[in-house]
Amino acid sequence: MQQRGFEIITAYLDADISLPTRQTAHSAGYDMEAAAAVVLQPKSVTMIPTGLKAYMREDEYLGVHIRSGFSFKNQVSLINSQGIIDADYYNNPDNEGHILIGVFNYGTKAISVKKGDRIAQGIFSKYLRVDADIADNTRTGGLGSTGK
Repeated sequence: MQQRGFEIITAYLDADISLPTRQTAHSAGYDMEAAAAVVLQPKSVTMIPTGLKAYMREDEYLGVHIRSGFSFKNQVSLINSQGIIDADYYNNPDNEGHILIGVFNYGTKAISVKKGDRIAQGIFSKYLRVDADIADNTRTGGLGSTGK
């Protein structure tokens, strides 16, 4: 029985995408790479594709964090500080659960990101529910699909 991990989405199966790995035995995060070359324009947000989706247990999420070296060297951060990938985002009908990394470039120069650059890291975590939790809706789409 699979518990948690990463897969390549259908659109990127032939794109030579690397599955995320931890770099050391004590690393918490799995490094994610850019699936394509992109340019991060100054003072703007760019979505970087990973070509990945993640599966996990229903009481877990994948926290997505920018890699500190990438952030410090380039004056960039995730637009939402930390991305949250819910368990039911996996294989959703809109985008198959494709993990996109929204990066804001604070600098004054464009930054070129090459395919294969390690840009973010994912950390699987459990979460708790409050007593009498009644959330029983079903995800119907991809990014931002659970409402405003």
